[in-house]
Amino acid sequence: MKLQKMTGSLRAAVSAAVAVGFLALSGPALAAEDTLPDTWPKPDGFPERPLTMIVPYGPGGGSGQVAAAMAKAVTDLTGVGINRDHKPGGSGMVGLTAFMAAPNDGYTVLEHIDDATSAYVSGASEVNPAEDLIPLVISQITFSQIFIRADEDRYTDWDSFIEWVKAQNGQATIANVSNEGSMERVNLQRIMDHYGTSMQQISFDKGGPRYGALKGGQVDALFEQPGDVSGFLQSGDFKPILTLLHERPAAFAEVPSLTDVGLEFDPLMRFRGFYVRKGTPEDRVQWLQWAFQKAYFQESYQEYNKSKFMDLIDSFRDTEGAIELINSTADNYTKAYKEMGLIE
Repeated sequence: MKLQKMTGSLRAAVSAAVAVGFLALSGPALAAEDTLPDTWPKPDGFPERPLTMIVPYGPGGGSGQVAAAMAKAVTDLTGVGINRDHKPGGSGMVGLTAFMAAPNDGYTVLEHIDDATSAYVSGASEVNPAEDLIPLVISQITFSQIFIRADEDRYTDWDSFIEWVKAQNGQATIANVSNEGSMERVNLQRIMDHYGTSMQQISFDKGGPRYGALKGGQVDALFEQPGDVSGFLQSGDFKPILTLLHERPAAFAEVPSLTDVGLEFDPLMRFRGFYVRKGTPEDRVQWLQWAFQKAYFQESYQEYNKSKFMDLIDSFRDTEGAIELINSTADNYTKAYKEMGLIE
């Protein structure tokens, strides 16, 4: 299965219905919790020292949070320590570049998001995440929402927000992450095109400043995933006014969906996973696949995902399922970029 850069037919958008793939190892297929063995022998003692996990975003955002949760689960499972190395910048490209320059011995693991796929499709990166990387596990797939401050009085819901945005003649601002072709920008562009208006998109690679910009009033809205701002939802600082799904999840039953407001496009989803480079010794890859896939089902990680609303969509993808997810997402980006005139 190959990711075709800027070509290929459009497959279905990421959703809970994407089938879990099966990984052929020299042992049981790692496709579900009950097929994962309780232990996996270390190949020639690997790993003999802690792993390094490169995280291409700051510690306060969603990537930093999932990296910490997965590192804990792997360590609890295997006893192997994991040192997290945050390298934010360049919409995830700084960390990706550092990872590709690290020794290809299995001791360095990359956490990355769908930005790696969009960057490849757009030509911003030469790293094909379906071929140059080996996905160990996709551990989060989630939807986005648009948030405002709970005490906002210029608008209080989606209809009044859009009415206000139109009146600002392109001067309204929204905080997000990443570059022009990112998941956030593609989704928001489709929304704004539908309403015949626009917003200034203010990008932050680090979660803390991004969330602080909304809380402090430096921006008018925030495009984010609910789990990443769960603390602000619990404290009552933020409230969602639109869910980028076609049906309302039970956890946000009072928030309108895309269908509710007349939007018909298939939204791009956020997904996060863990990778090693192609060419890593096969026996080490197999141990890491087992460790990260098994860690997904550990109680601590499941509780973390639940606390971040990550249990609303089936998030688990093994290696083969991850490759399928990356490829289908690439096709969706290709279609979107052509519609937006970003590629031919």
